Amino acid sequence: HAMVFREEKLLYPYIEKNIDANLINALWNESIESGLPFYNPAKRENAINPIRSNYNNGINLRSGFLSVEQIILLFNHLPVDITFVDENDKVRFFSTPKDRIFHRSNAIIGRDVHNCHPHESVHIVEKIIKSFREGRKDNANFWINMSNGKSVYIQYFAIRDDNNEYKGVLEVTQEVSDIRKLDREKRILDWED
Repeated sequence: HAMVFREEKLLYPYIEKNIDANLINALWNESIESGLPFYNPAKRENAINPIRSNYNNGINLRSGFLSVEQIILLFNHLPVDITFVDENDKVRFFSTPKDRIFHRSNAIIGRDVHNCHPHESVHIVEKIIKSFREGRKDNANFWINMSNGKSVYIQYFAIRDDNNEYKGVLEVTQEVSDIRKLDREKRILDWED
């Protein structure tokens, strides 16, 4: 009972007095998205984004602000190759990590995706895109054992906006040889200093 008393008489009055109501509403909405036990309240309208406005010198990504340089660095340090094709089947972006699995050239930017795949696999790409566009599927996965000994996992994801409108395809390719060898758990850092 002492905890409830402290919350009701000290904590909540302090919060109401010192924290902007819009921010409280935004935090309320985030809490609901995370889930609450035994209680399913409604979201509050007109809540501001709780991200601080002093980060507005970057691009607003809804869950943070990043500069163009930071976005490029993040994409190129992910342990995967990413290619994005828009809703018009045009290649719009690919990441350039240090150890790219399949070579890409800037010449593919703006090109129709059907012209970026070998003849023997174009029909598969067309089938995936058609299924994504029609809303029948959301992902497709493949894995290949390459001649150089690498195991490659290729995933295609339908990209949809908040209204569930088809906006394109994300291709994610990852070299998974080391991942496939994982066994048991590793919970400690084993670096040699």
